[in-house]
Amino acid sequence: MAQNRIQFQKGLSLPDFLRDFGTEEQCVTALEQMRWPQGFACPTCGSSRFCVVYHGKVKTCQCKSCHSQTTVTSGTIFHSSKLPLTIWF
Repeated sequence: MAQNRIQFQKGLSLPDFLRDFGTEEQCVTALEQMRWPQGFACPTCGSSRFCVVYHGKVKTCQCKSCHSQTTVTSGTIFHSSKLPLTIWF
């Protein structure tokens, strides 16, 4: 029987994946790094100055220039999802 290329492809093992993305905080950090690789940039005015405001458990970045608020998931497929990022990842 031929070897299944999908099953034996190179990449992260399950323990490695869980080590890197096993908690909600790790997933949020990874998503922040993917979304803003050079640091936060306000989607409204482009400013990089912000403060962090928490709405319950949701970390919200508030721009210090225009005062608009955004989350790491806003404008993505994760926006308004009830599932935790650990399930999505």
